[in-house]
Amino acid sequence: MNSYLNEIPPLFIQLLLTTFFSFLLGLEQRKHYPQEKEQLTFGTARTFTFIGLLGFVLLIADSSTQGLYPGGGLILGLLLGVFYYFKIKVQNHFGLTTILLALLTYVIPLLVITQPHWLTMVIFIVVLLLVEAKENIGTFSQKVDRNEFLTLAKFILIAGVILPIVPDRQIFSFLNLSPYKVWLAIVVISGISYLSYLLRKFVFPQAGLLLTGVLGGLYSSTATTIILARKSKEAVGAYRQYAAAIIVATAMMFLRIYILLFIFNRTVGVKTASWFALLFLLTLGVAYFLYRGSRVEPPPSLKTDNFLEDKNPLEFKVAIVFALLYIFFSIITQYTLQHFGNQGLKILSFVVGFTDIDPFLLNLFQGKYNVTPLLIGLATFQAIASNNVLKLGYGIGLGNRQMRKYLILGFGVIIMANFVVIALMHMIG
Repeated sequence: MNSYLNEIPPLFIQLLLTTFFSFLLGLEQRKHYPQEKEQLTFGTARTFTFIGLLGFVLLIADSSTQGLYPGGGLILGLLLGVFYYFKIKVQNHFGLTTILLALLTYVIPLLVITQPHWLTMVIFIVVLLLVEAKENIGTFSQKVDRNEFLTLAKFILIAGVILPIVPDRQIFSFLNLSPYKVWLAIVVISGISYLSYLLRKFVFPQAGLLLTGVLGGLYSSTATTIILARKSKEAVGAYRQYAAAIIVATAMMFLRIYILLFIFNRTVGVKTASWFALLFLLTLGVAYFLYRGSRVEPPPSLKTDNFLEDKNPLEFKVAIVFALLYIFFSIITQYTLQHFGNQGLKILSFVVGFTDIDPFLLNLFQGKYNVTPLLIGLATFQAIASNNVLKLGYGIGLGNRQMRKYLILGFGVIIMANFVVIALMHMIG
């Protein structure tokens, strides 16, 4: 079969692809204009196919003169310009989509012949999606305000402008730390937070309890726990659902930390993948048990309200605080390892879990400390365990009294499983 396909002339395949793509573009464009509005558009599906074939013929015949294909494009552009002029003058209609699609159709054979077929297909799919999503894009653009562009500009600034120019040189001889490492950590954390923010605001504006836990856990499971615990005091009978949402946020914490670990230290990520998968799935199972086990149907508002505030996740003061914490934990970790060894790191990781664990863990993942991958994984799970104890405390202290027993049950199972993993890792070590 492969030998038969190899005997097909490449030019014939290119002709078929050009015809197919051109016809589909014309067909898709005509779909938007019923017969009573045919005068609003340029040509038919056949016209677009002819445009693609014209470009193909001129391109393959253009090997010597190098002028036929550009000349054909110029003539086509003039014809489209005349059409657009009378379209404005007679119909008072300013849409350019059809004309741009006609020009893209003329370019299709150039892509098919000179570029890999996968690239042509990707461009073709993008064009189709943009044309089909006209109404959705219009609705989305109405939701975007000026502040969103400022937020996007900030992310491009920290990721695309500052990061490449930050020096990757060690600051102190006694400390394996460079400005590039610090800023790279900021970029990754900011990227995850920004993604959570975009999903929460534009994709799932009415997230409901469980989805709020998912999106909030990607950003900060501790902050989400505090918010949901406070909101639970306003709940009437939906205490298990609130507890389930808090547990879901913790499940997403396992996922977020593993993504960071895999990005910055793939060796440790591979060795601990099964442990993270186990705790992640167990936590989701606990959340499902709490949510589905309730005999009280949550009020409709809990299924549609997004309880998280749409705060800008890219505030520079937040980045500065994170950078300072990152440097602080770098110094503390280095000092602990030099003076107290591996046992000191184990104790430090458990203590740090009662604070913000992200700067500590990112520093541990990035830092080239003289420790084994097993010790890094062990310290990671110890920090997670104590952080879960902290979230249980927040939930009990800030949440509704009737929710406490569900939180104790849920976090109790998760923390116990976490310590079992730690014990097994000690045995392996």
